[in-house]
Amino acid sequence: MKTRESIIRFIQKQKTAFVGSVDEDGFPNIKAMFTPRKIEGNCFYFSTNTSSMRSQQFMKNPKASIYVYNRGRFKYEGIMLTGTMEVLQDDGIKQEIWCTGDTMYYKQGVTDPDYCVLKFTAIKGRHYCDLQTESFDMKDLE
Repeated sequence: MKTRESIIRFIQKQKTAFVGSVDEDGFPNIKAMFTPRKIEGNCFYFSTNTSSMRSQQFMKNPKASIYVYNRGRFKYEGIMLTGTMEVLQDDGIKQEIWCTGDTMYYKQGVTDPDYCVLKFTAIKGRHYCDLQTESFDMKDLE
């Protein structure tokens, strides 16, 4: 079994995370995003637009998943986490994960009303590597 720290290290090494939401008809929607800017315990923080379809979906239905993988030449490894997503407008967390280049997306800077933070709280997950799949509860990880 993987540890919480090994999961975090794996996710931080990747460039892309696939984020899943549920639309108004109950169908899953997947979007590629940059990997989380901050990881704290079982919480993963992403930056995005407040006006985005994904943010609007999470405001209506917080069920979410994230999937991160590494496809090497001879080895494929992936981690899927399921949990809930909150849309945060708090100035403190927005400032904490803000990066200089973000002005390209948010012209008004860190206070741009179209800039928000998605906080994903993982509850459980599945790990795949070397033809082996294992499910786990985040609360059981060390």
